[in-house]
Amino acid sequence: MIPQKERAPGLAFIPVLATIGFYFLPANWQLHTAVQFAPQLMAYCALSAWAYKNGFRLHKLGLEFNNIQSGIFLGTVIGITLGILNTGIILYVMPALGVDINFLSQTPHAQVPFWIMMPWFIILIAMGVELNFRGFLLGRLLVWFQYVRQPNHPSTANIPLRAFLPLSISALTFSFDPFMVSTFRDLHWIAIWDGLVWGWLWMRMHNLYTVITAHAVEVILLYLIIRVMLA
Repeated sequence: MIPQKERAPGLAFIPVLATIGFYFLPANWQLHTAVQFAPQLMAYCALSAWAYKNGFRLHKLGLEFNNIQSGIFLGTVIGITLGILNTGIILYVMPALGVDINFLSQTPHAQVPFWIMMPWFIILIAMGVELNFRGFLLGRLLVWFQYVRQPNHPSTANIPLRAFLPLSISALTFSFDPFMVSTFRDLHWIAIWDGLVWGWLWMRMHNLYTVITAHAVEVILLYLIIRVMLA
């Protein structure tokens, strides 16, 4: 059965505009955790509204069940690669640039008990974040900008230039998420690189399981290695 035409893809602009709007708020408002989380909460509300208006949701989000096995395998390989690369950047490149990374031992993630964070909370975060920023946000922006990839179609092997705009918007929205910036400070810039890689993966594979796995594996590596190094 051919998926029906998508409805209300413009809902994806709600979290984008909410993220931009956050930085126009008074500085004292930006310090409140509830305000920092507002763009993400609005994103999930927009996702819910979009899901209500559309059928074939699993297909459109890249969550078809027959993609699970291949997605986990490829995602693990990519996650290990990104984890090693970004660990080196955080531990060696950033300090060389004068960035103090010791604050990482005081982040909310570091305060969660190890047995909860590893791996359950990390996997849960990866699922929620990727459903939000790649499956919903990037996927709907691609529809809005009239680039819709048909899985396994040879003509879509090379992603066209017009897809770069929604890819960039989703990566920047991810990197400049208020809670991300507040928690990881100068290190939030690394999320632009991650967002571009994960977004490209989603466009290329149309398989959100690949992206979720890559995200989870990368963060698990970062968490374990940096926890040991900063202990």
